[in-house]
Amino acid sequence: MISTLYFPIASCAGTAKPEAAAYDKKWLIVDDSDTWLTQKECPKLSAIQVDLSMGCLVMRGEGMLRLDIPLDVIEDDDSVRRQAIVGGKHVDVVDEGELVATWVSKYLERPCRLVKVHPDAPPVLWPAV
Repeated sequence: MISTLYFPIASCAGTAKPEAAAYDKKWLIVDDSDTWLTQKECPKLSAIQVDLSMGCLVMRGEGMLRLDIPLDVIEDDDSVRRQAIVGGKHVDVVDEGELVATWVSKYLERPCRLVKVHPDAPPVLWPAV
C-alpha cells in the first residue's frame, strides 16, 4: 500500500498522517526578502522533519530542539500579517514570530522566517519546482 504524503510546510519533509491533508502547504519558509525558499535554493529544507501532534505543527532538525507551533490560531492580529512572494505572486501570510524565525534561521544558516498562508487568502498557485 502506498501512503500519500502531505507537506504542511512547503519544501520541507512530508508526513503520511491523514489529518495532515487539511494542512497541506499551509506554511512556507521565506528568505529576508519575503520570497518562498524551495529546495533548489536551500536543499537543507528537505531535512526539516514535520509532523502533527496534539494540535501542533511539530518541527525537528538535526542538532535542534523540537519546535511545536499551534495549528489553529485565530488570525486577528494585523501586526503579524505580511506579503510573501510565491512564484512571482504576492500571497497574504501570517508571520509565526521571532522564536520560530530564530529556529529556522539557525537551522538553515541564513535569515528566514516561517509564515502561514492567511486563512482568508485565495488559494496559492504553487509553481512546480
